[in-house]
Amino acid sequence: MQTRLRGSHDSFSFWVDEKAPVGPDQKPVVKHLAVVFRLLAKKVMKKWSMTQTLTFKEQLEGGIRYFDLRVSSKPGEPGYEVYFIHGLFGHRVRDGLNEINTFLNSHPKEVVFLDFNHHYAMSIEHHMYLITMLQQIFGNKLCKCYSVEDITLDYLWENKYQVIVFYHHPLSEEHSHLWPGSNIPAPWANTTDAFKLIQFLETTLGERAKYGSFHVSQAILTPRVKTIARGLIKGLRNHLVERNLPTIMTWVEAQRPGVNGVNIITCDFVELVDFANIVINLNKLLLPNHAIT
Repeated sequence: MQTRLRGSHDSFSFWVDEKAPVGPDQKPVVKHLAVVFRLLAKKVMKKWSMTQTLTFKEQLEGGIRYFDLRVSSKPGEPGYEVYFIHGLFGHRVRDGLNEINTFLNSHPKEVVFLDFNHHYAMSIEHHMYLITMLQQIFGNKLCKCYSVEDITLDYLWENKYQVIVFYHHPLSEEHSHLWPGSNIPAPWANTTDAFKLIQFLETTLGERAKYGSFHVSQAILTPRVKTIARGLIKGLRNHLVERNLPTIMTWVEAQRPGVNGVNIITCDFVELVDFANIVINLNKLLLPNHAIT
């Protein structure tokens, strides 16, 4: 599939629960601070955990088609319910998937990628609960794992597939409708420097062809402890994202499609710029009347 897809980073984080315990994805020191400082610590965590402000429906309506998902159980809670998580717990996964499915029911030619790339505090029973949930909600919309090179929109439309689920867990090998995480590498720059990020994106794109897979370019900056300390009250959006976004988007606009080009691009706060249309316009370069250099 050569079409460029627009994606959101930590797609679910438009809402997090300040009243719930700190998630199991956090280090013990963070959990300790949250207990000691309670509401203050969680308010700060919220400012740095939320990477989106649009709901799933709003992101879909805005053109986002790739969703970056982290999930977890709530330790100590009976049953096998799973929730979205990024430092703090978000909505139930079931609610988010139903929202996406409602959109797909109204738009039968739209296709989404759901990338479940982090799982926390989940037993085999939790995984089976989630896998069964995916089958129940999406049913025949789920695209079976197939050769990446042969996945085209025509193929998806012909088979009425609308959902490709990537599941970064060994259980993916036992279920035909789950694609292994190895089919969608998403190299992470782990930097606060926009120029280092761009260098990293260029390097990893150059290595893409040899894997024969989908590829996610994470056009995101990651705060460090000192970054958070300096912008404690401002939060991720105001302190880090907004001032670096012009540099990042200049790089995105300059990309080209093709085997060595971009495939899926993710971004924080996708509504801050015309992100979806910028990526969509890259697809026009695949048309016969456009020269690709």
